[in-house]
Amino acid sequence: MGQSDGKLDGKLEGKVAIVTGAGRGIGKAIAKVYAREGAKVVLASRTQANIDKVVDEIKAEGNVALGIATDVGKKADIFSMVAKTVEAFGPVDILVNNAQGFGTEKNPRASTIPTPLEDTDDEEWDYTFRTGASATLWGMQAVFPYMKERGGRIINFSSGSGLEGFPGNTCYNATKEAIRALTRTAAREWGKYGISVNTVNPSLKTEAWDNWAANNTEFVEGLKEKMPLGFLGDAEEHGGPWLVWLASTGGDYITGMTFFLNGGRYMN
Repeated sequence: MGQSDGKLDGKLEGKVAIVTGAGRGIGKAIAKVYAREGAKVVLASRTQANIDKVVDEIKAEGNVALGIATDVGKKADIFSMVAKTVEAFGPVDILVNNAQGFGTEKNPRASTIPTPLEDTDDEEWDYTFRTGASATLWGMQAVFPYMKERGGRIINFSSGSGLEGFPGNTCYNATKEAIRALTRTAAREWGKYGISVNTVNPSLKTEAWDNWAANNTEFVEGLKEKMPLGFLGDAEEHGGPWLVWLASTGGDYITGMTFFLNGGRYMN
């Protein structure tokens, strides 16, 4: 069936999926597309009102979703969210660790602001890591008992900023590369349980991208010019289908990899 009636091809029929940072941007897009493919989707984000709006959009298409307010910077919140997911829908089949905080806990921001490495703030370093690498680890640990028994798909998020060491992005670069290391480690340790763990490195138009561009206009415009395909992809239209493939049978024989969803801007 077509997307117009809220259904696609049922590639994730019967699966239970968690998407963090699902109140906007890439997380929102993934949650909506997963639901159209038949998954029961839990949307986790810090602000209940934001995820409630996305849940309403998903339900309006005739699909199944639940929003759970979750501060991914708090381990207890993540474990509680996973427990509520299992209570509502059953064991978790798919985990997408998309959430990432910026700034500090007292003064969160929508994106990074260029800061020289020597001026890196301890509070920003701690908060960026806690909502990035630590949150990713905690999410993986929380779903492991369920995936250990039945297999599963874990999809984490890295960044070209970390791969290339973009100037002024010390905290973000470091946490995103730490996530890639976590991914490879889990892929080796958990493959025997039928759990695939991969990382996606996206360049897609979202609110976060727009905020980043506002603070790094010349630099970000230069990135777009380096994309051989010549355009910045849409999170739902171009990102969604790829994330579905990786979460379904397409991910059966792939693990520990970093995938570049970026119009060819970075090739490996």
